[in-house]
Amino acid sequence: MSSTILVIEDEPAIAELIAVNLTFHGHKVLRAFNAEQAQTIVSAELPDLILVDWMLPGKSGVQLIQEFRRHDRTRNIPIIMLTARTDESDKVNGLEAGADDYITKPFSSKELLARIKAVLRRRAPQLTDDCVECAGLQLDPITHRVQGHNQKIEMGPTEFKLLHYLMTHPERVHSRTMLLDQIWGDHIFLEERTIDVHIRRLRQALSVSGHDILIETVRGAGYRFAPNGPSETT
Repeated sequence: MSSTILVIEDEPAIAELIAVNLTFHGHKVLRAFNAEQAQTIVSAELPDLILVDWMLPGKSGVQLIQEFRRHDRTRNIPIIMLTARTDESDKVNGLEAGADDYITKPFSSKELLARIKAVLRRRAPQLTDDCVECAGLQLDPITHRVQGHNQKIEMGPTEFKLLHYLMTHPERVHSRTMLLDQIWGDHIFLEERTIDVHIRRLRQALSVSGHDILIETVRGAGYRFAPNGPSETT
């Protein structure tokens, strides 16, 4: 599945090589050559994943990661560090700073793509092409099909994306603001009640197979996908 990836790399040749490979595999690439450019880009558009070089002019990649992890808006973005440093202590420092993975240069495009996929599967499964199945409800991101107990379920693209996100984060309570950011992006400003409309449409679609009961309203908090059935606290 296509993701928006921010590449923070000050060596033009390496940045270009990474960007070409990611673009070829369907990803949207944003590029920054230093921490200041990166922060400007992130303030305008939140990427799905960040690749950051350790050695950057001015502020280091480690310092930049620490800043991202300190702020609510960027705290949960998956981050992979790219560096020529191979010492175990450097890897430990990078991971302790908040990086999700650490790739040493030189690396192959296959390794980079595999690491990206692994990190997204762990940190942002809604951005992968993996099929999801819970309680007899099946969702296939590639074919864009949903089935409930082997019965085809029709729904709009927004409801599909919403269901995909909820199914890949079961049992978690998501506020309306969080869901708006995930479905439309945090740079799009919509009324929070927009989510209520799409939740209602999603439940209507899932009622065909009886899976509408898995979409719970958590009073005063938001919504939750409960594959084990409704809880008594909603």
